[in-house]
Amino acid sequence: MKFSIKSSSAEKISTDCVAVIVWNKATPSEEARAIDGVSSKAISKLLRSGDFAGKLGESLFLHGVAGINARRVLLLGGGDKKKFNGKSASKLLRAGAKALCKSNASNAHFALASVKVSDRDSAWLISRVARDSEDVSYRYDTTKSKKNKPVPTKAISVAPPSGSRRKSAEAALKRGQSVGRAVNRAKQLGNLPGNICTPSYLAKQAQNLDKRHRSITTRVLTEKQMQRLGMGSLLSVSSGSAEEARLIVMQHKGANTQSKPHVLVGKGITFDTGGISLKPGSAMDEMKFDMCGAASVIATMGAVAELKLPINVIGVVAAAENMPGSKATKPGDIVTSMSGKTIEILNTDAEGRLVLCDALSYVERFKPKTVVDIATLTGAAVATFGSHVTALLSNNDALAKSLRQCGEKTLDPAWQLPLWDEYQSMLKSNFADIANIGGPRAGTITAGCFLSRFAEKYHWAHLDIAGSAWNSGVRKGATGRPVSLLMEHLLNQKA
Repeated sequence: MKFSIKSSSAEKISTDCVAVIVWNKATPSEEARAIDGVSSKAISKLLRSGDFAGKLGESLFLHGVAGINARRVLLLGGGDKKKFNGKSASKLLRAGAKALCKSNASNAHFALASVKVSDRDSAWLISRVARDSEDVSYRYDTTKSKKNKPVPTKAISVAPPSGSRRKSAEAALKRGQSVGRAVNRAKQLGNLPGNICTPSYLAKQAQNLDKRHRSITTRVLTEKQMQRLGMGSLLSVSSGSAEEARLIVMQHKGANTQSKPHVLVGKGITFDTGGISLKPGSAMDEMKFDMCGAASVIATMGAVAELKLPINVIGVVAAAENMPGSKATKPGDIVTSMSGKTIEILNTDAEGRLVLCDALSYVERFKPKTVVDIATLTGAAVATFGSHVTALLSNNDALAKSLRQCGEKTLDPAWQLPLWDEYQSMLKSNFADIANIGGPRAGTITAGCFLSRFAEKYHWAHLDIAGSAWNSGVRKGATGRPVSLLMEHLLNQKA
């Protein structure tokens, strides 16, 4: 899609579709009133009929409206104007984008000059037009014999809220589109089946970023190279699979070499059977989504390069397949991590922390300013937060607070859980330095405690996206979270 800023009034804009808001109790916005005034009260007549009340998320097309240059008008319900906040705005914009996807309008215009969002600025609203439009337009058909029809709407313009500066508005659109595209790239990687999206496939996607963007350099470590580095924990996960593990390192150089980098570390288990601690067969197909942390890192790195962020960012993906082969790690086995700490593997299905801990040790060499790891790590996170909230743990309260605020701003929420010493004791082992599980209780917290043992030399946060990374049931598919949160985190940083 192409996005642009156009300040023409709603009744004069020449477009296939002009979208205007109607607030609750059938109250037209300024833009809707302007169209109504030149169209022999076309909107007023409809509203008096009771067919459209302005309920948040409603949408309705009007065709053949006289007196305007647009071929059709799209009415969007805005709900209570006094309570119109960020969540309301996104719901409205997504409703508009969905309606356009079902229409034949090749271009459209969102008339938002009079709109005010109670808890966001105008740049956020403009950015969200592009971000939500890109997100809604995503369709998966890669492995289908019959391909989807292209989304009809190819161009969207926005009349920015009054007082907005054109350059700022255009920059907001660019950011929103880049984030929306990144969300879709993460969804696409997550939705691919495990026989296509292997550790080597993820490595190729990262190498493609290297080819497309001058700022990115990608290095891919093989199992032999990881073995020389002493990554016994990561390699214990891939030992039962014919697919070799990969450690993927993407470096974006947007600032001078003296500027410490911000690091993202993604769990990339491209399929998780549970290993010898085999999962139940029901819904095991969804374990192709166990690499959504990796997908979010690769997608975010692409957006970082597109926007040419003036900071140094490093994305690391620990990619492996967890299979119950003849060489697979067994419960009770003890492995030595890159840090030198020994780990008793009590459950081979707690494998994400085993690949992440070596990646967290590896990134020490970059002397990072911050490190955020992203992983579909625990069922306990799903039990606690469902699909709405990402679990957050951190060894630095300022970093945790910042990430929570980023999640709130982007409508990609995270909530902090405690990382207390009382939970650390649950990881004691009689035979190694640490056990890889802490028992049946507080599973998300003890998983965070495990990872914290390997992140003691820098400011670190852990995002458990087990509940938020994909949807099940009829809406089955990757969500692209937490790309929006990660991008907001990085957009806020300075070299």
